[in-house]
Amino acid sequence: MLLGDVIKIKDFKEEKHVPTIDCVDKVKANEEFEVDIQVGKEIKHPNTVEHHIEWIDLFIQYDDDPNTVHLGRYIFGAVVSEPHIKSKLNLSKSGTLIALSHCNIHGLWENTKKIVVE
Repeated sequence: MLLGDVIKIKDFKEEKHVPTIDCVDKVKANEEFEVDIQVGKEIKHPNTVEHHIEWIDLFIQYDDDPNTVHLGRYIFGAVVSEPHIKSKLNLSKSGTLIALSHCNIHGLWENTKKIVVE
């Protein structure tokens, strides 16, 4: 079994575990922009000791590069912190942002967003 076989992908409007990625669709090369990632934007995810989002990872897959770049990991404590982050990025080329979240009960969930760099 491969890791990709266990990552779940669904519409965030119908599934509370899917991380949303909110940011511009196009940006000028090396121009700073903000990306907002949240689990439970449309449907609130429980945040209890028994059931919570443990972390969100952010990656970029550049269009012209087979290697995925890890941009950051954001760790959340149950009850006291919400699975919602904002980060500033500077991209020199186009690619796809990949957000991966982990629920302590329901596993890994993924979402992607294409970013065009002009």
